[in-house]
Amino acid sequence: MVRTGLLGIVALALFQSTALGQMHGQHGSEAACDGPTLRCATKVTPAFGPDGTLWVAWMAGGQVSVASSPDAGQSFLPPSQVTTKRLNLDWGPDARPKIVVDRKGGIALAFSIFRDEAFNGQVLYTRSGDSGKSFAELKPITANNESQRFEALALDQDGTVFAAWLDKRNRVPAKQAGQKYEGAGLFFASSRDGGATYAEAGLARDNTCECCRLGLTFAAPGRPAVIFRNIFEGGVRDHAVMTFTDVSTPGEIHRVSNDDWQINACPHHGPSLTVAPNGTYHVAWYTNGKARRGLFYAYSRDEGRTFSAPMALGRPDRTPTRPFVLAGALGTVMVWKEFDGEKTSVQMMMSHDDGETWSSPRTISSTSDTSDHPLLVSNGRQMYLSWMTKADGYRLRAIEDQP
Repeated sequence: MVRTGLLGIVALALFQSTALGQMHGQHGSEAACDGPTLRCATKVTPAFGPDGTLWVAWMAGGQVSVASSPDAGQSFLPPSQVTTKRLNLDWGPDARPKIVVDRKGGIALAFSIFRDEAFNGQVLYTRSGDSGKSFAELKPITANNESQRFEALALDQDGTVFAAWLDKRNRVPAKQAGQKYEGAGLFFASSRDGGATYAEAGLARDNTCECCRLGLTFAAPGRPAVIFRNIFEGGVRDHAVMTFTDVSTPGEIHRVSNDDWQINACPHHGPSLTVAPNGTYHVAWYTNGKARRGLFYAYSRDEGRTFSAPMALGRPDRTPTRPFVLAGALGTVMVWKEFDGEKTSVQMMMSHDDGETWSSPRTISSTSDTSDHPLLVSNGRQMYLSWMTKADGYRLRAIEDQP
């Protein structure tokens, strides 16, 4: 299937036109301005360095930039340009630059671009070894020329950078052999030098849904874990989790939930995964299946082999979207967006007992204009909501404890 962009969005609009209108709007009108500055950004991704410095990477004006803040987002030092010219950046709803910062202050960055009007993508990466002052020349993460999109980065304790993305290289040999090929492959590569170079790409799983963001983290040292929308028998696009044996060895996949979403199109609405210090997997996702519809949460106490019964999130009459979950010092926090017809709000719930029970949802931020997805980020002591809105710009808000 070639639908990796607008065709998928149009098909999905039959199911969630209100949500898509609120989330996507018209590309080019989502930004407050057209320059490369943070104020003009539509997608902003945060990461804390080991010294507590906040780093943000953003897309604006066809370029990717980074900047640091020594005071948790209250002010930013002058930004650094990652790109040297305007690019056709992947502007899909689940696309954004990815950033990780290692113990030495090295910054690994990755993002995707569109190479043609058919929405075939290419994942590019770079690294800064001087604390963001300059970045190396952009390079493709794989030499293969087939489409790659929806990259994700995670940083291991020893400084290894692990990358995963969706890749369509296997559709060509399948077509040549006269075989049907659905979706894309989940590919991966690791870097032992802080993101300066990556090992040859490997296939973790073929025939996955080709157009949703991945949730990626480390379940334990040396063991990446990824959540993705898989294509199960009968064209069902439900979520699955895979935990790697090591950075070179994929593991088995385990289904998160039997939602029974049969759709021959692209949801553009990926899941979220976090692994608590005690090993509990917490996941949140969107589905429009026969079994259930909306946002849901579940946990696993056995490395993702089995999951708890799905718990619904948000008010269905307010089109809840874009869930994100993060386990930290305060406990486990979930956020998502809702739209009441006038304003988009970020809702939050918190659990102090490893996902068994949750606080009541409450609004922690809102806007009357377009906005990025709500993200959570932690410096190890404090958790924050990271949110970019057209009306108010970038916000970093400390998450307060909630009974």
